[in-house]
Order: sequence, then structure tokens, then C-alpha cells
Amino acid sequence: MCVICFVKALVHVFKIYLTANYTYNFRSWPVDFRWDDVRATGAGGSGHRALTCAAAAAGVWLLHDAALGGDVLGRPRRARSQVQCLLQQIRELPSQLASYALAHSLGRWLVYPGSMFLMTRALLPLLQQGQERLVERYHGRRAKLVACDGNEIDTMFMDRRQHPGSNGRGLRLVICCEGNAGFYEMGCLSAPLEAGYSVLGWNHPGFGGSTGAPFPQHDANAMDVVVKYALHRLHFPPEHVVIYGWSIGGFTATWATMTYPELGALVLDATFDDLVPLALKVMPHSWKGLVVRTVREHFNLNVAEQLCCYPGPVLLLRRTQDDVVSTSSHLPTLPSQDMEGDVEGNRGNELLLRLLQHRYPSVMACEGRTVVTRWLRTSSLAQEAAFYARYRVDDEWCVAMLRSYRERCQKELVETRAWGPHGPTFPWLVGQGLSLRRRRQLALFLARRHLKNLEATHCSPLEPEDFQLPWGL
Repeated sequence: MCVICFVKALVHVFKIYLTANYTYNFRSWPVDFRWDDVRATGAGGSGHRALTCAAAAAGVWLLHDAALGGDVLGRPRRARSQVQCLLQQIRELPSQLASYALAHSLGRWLVYPGSMFLMTRALLPLLQQGQERLVERYHGRRAKLVACDGNEIDTMFMDRRQHPGSNGRGLRLVICCEGNAGFYEMGCLSAPLEAGYSVLGWNHPGFGGSTGAPFPQHDANAMDVVVKYALHRLHFPPEHVVIYGWSIGGFTATWATMTYPELGALVLDATFDDLVPLALKVMPHSWKGLVVRTVREHFNLNVAEQLCCYPGPVLLLRRTQDDVVSTSSHLPTLPSQDMEGDVEGNRGNELLLRLLQHRYPSVMACEGRTVVTRWLRTSSLAQEAAFYARYRVDDEWCVAMLRSYRERCQKELVETRAWGPHGPTFPWLVGQGLSLRRRRQLALFLARRHLKNLEATHCSPLEPEDFQLPWGL
């Protein structure tokens, strides 16, 4: 009996030792995959921008919007002498220094609080429990990836391909992009994981076992190696890869689908269109100029612009009681189960409008945008359904109209380059010549297919049944 107890105790101690090494000694973990492990033969059909060794130090390509140039100046550029350029640089030097100091101190802590050392130490027991759960219950495989900037990215992969389930969900891989205080050990990957999908989770640079700092360039570098790892080491077909981004993870999620347009689908949960309005909400009004400059130069999370560059299926999940990604001044005083959220200021509204206006400009012109904006103001599922029913939207007619346009484009563009990995490239000119009533109906149909309301707060865990793949034609 004593021998059995001794063996059990020895096994327990050995397990604790392995777990401790697993958690604390990730720096000595061998590298499983590097960003340059992809051979030219393996990346033949990809449409993403290739990164050469010479450009590795600068990082992957980012989409810089007009706000970094023309919108700031507000007037066309004129030819200036070297002396004028030098004087301009000297004048801007104090604001540049102030912006840099703000971004690398208070700004970084506000945008990415999960990278703070004290938070990581406080959450260490929970992170360790989460790792144990993923390994023991879901047979998770931890891997160290090295991005092009040298940062080491901590990942966890749960493979369901051997037992995909009756609906075949395990054959699809969901790559999860966490929020600004989320870790894969206890983050948003639980919903697709419990729903039966294969899942790949990763931590932002500076989060958990990942090294570096979570600035947009480093985040995109990390996302790049994660996608390459999924395609070229885990060998998932691009059309079977779904990118899921929660909150600030929408930036890396939309960057991935913009850079790799052949990926199968994109799901954005409780995210926003741009960081500037949210930053101005929490900072003093007198700091407006400094805040805008700091965000544009150091935290330019232009989610909406990147989203419009992806031609595949998209689903937006809007949480009706979300006050984190809302610019509304109304704050609920007392929480209540029957509380109706103030959704009018939710930045997910602008994200949907930008997407639909880019993809279906004829449908979203004037009255189409107006009716979708009114639909977005409904603050409960019952109000949403009642508004939709009021316009008597014929779903079958809308589907037939879109399919007819798609088939017509297929015949016309069969020998051109306008046919992308997901069909005719956007924008679609469907809706031209329709009556005002029909355009409204089609606009509402498209809005409801691209956005799903959830009666939940920003940080509420997503239920497995609420994780769905986007609608496809």
C-alpha cells in the first residue's frame, strides 16, 4: 500500500515538474516553425505579398490609410525646398517626441493591458490551469513560432480532423485572435473549440509566453507566421481556414484575410472600425490632437479598411450591451437582466456600413444606407425581428437576385482576372434599376446576413451555439 502511495506521489510530483517547465521555461522551448520555413513551391497559389529576407527587419506589409497623409494636412502637397522641409521637421519634433512617449507608456498600457507584467503574474495560475485543460482534455499541442521580426509566438493547436463529427466541423481550422487582455489559455477560443472545430490559438507579442511588444506591426508579423504555420505545417487547405477575431483581435483577423484572401471565412466579434473614436472617448478633450497623432502613428488599427479588402464571407457579431466599443455617452447605472443595450454608438455599426457600402454600393445608396442605419438602432432581438418584418423582406427573392447577378458575372468575366477566390470581385453593381422598396429590402437582407446581434456584454464568454460561420451565397 505504501509503495502504491509512493508511486502516486512520484507521478504527481513529476506532473507538477513538467507543468512548471511547460509554463515558465518556454524560452528554452525548441522552435517548431519559422516565418521563412515556407518554400516557394508551397506558396505557389497564394495571392499575399511575399516577404523577402531583406525586408524581414521592417516586417510584413501594413495598409496605411489616408489619415496618415492627406487627411492630416487637409490640402494638396506642394513642392517645398529642403530648408522648408527641415523647418517643418523641427516644428513637428516636440509633438513627435510627445506622441512616442505617450505610445510607449500610458498608451500601450491602455491599448494592450494584457502585456503588463503585473497582469501576467496575477493571471499566471489561471493561465496554467487553462494550459492544462487544453492539453489534457483536448490534446492540445503547444508550439513556438518565430516571426520575421524575431519575436517568439506562443501557440496552442487542437486537432479534430481524426474525429470531425457528423457535421464535419473538425475539418475546419479556426484561428483565434484574442482581445487586448486575452490569452489563448482562457480566451475566445473556447467557443469554437466546444462547438467542435479544430482550433489554433496564439498570444499577442508580449502576452504569456510570446516575446516582444504588442504594437500593430509586431502583431501583424505574428499573425503572418501563425497563418503560414496553419497552411504549411498543419496542412489545412486555405478554404478550410476561418479567422475569428474578438475585440481588438479584429485588427489581426482582418489583416490576415486581407493579406491571404484565399482564406475561407472571417468572423468578427465585438470589434470596431477604427481606434481613434474609442481613444478620444476615454482621453481628455484637450489632448485630442496628441491622441489622434499617437493612434495614427503607433496604434493605427484601421479594421474597417482592412475588412473591405477581403472578398470572402464575413459575419459580424454585435453585442447589444457592449459599452467598451461604444462611443455613446450613455452608461447604464444598474445592471439588469432586462436591460436593453444602447447600440446606437456601437462602432460595429460603422463597420457593417463600411463593408456593405464597399461591396454593394448601388444597394446602399441613399435610402439603403438610411434603412440599415435605422435597423442598427434596434436594441433587442425582438425589435430587430419586428423591424425586419415591417418591410416585408422576401428572403427568397433576395437570394435569387444575388445569385442571378453572380451567374451573369461568371459568364461575362470567365476569361478575365476579375474572378477572385470567392467569386466575382467586389464591388457588385447589383441593385441598379430596382425600385426604392426593393432596394430597401435587399439592403436589410444583406445587413441581417452580415451582422448578428447577441444580447451580451463585451467580456461575456461567447456560447458555442452562437459561434457560426458566415452566410454564403
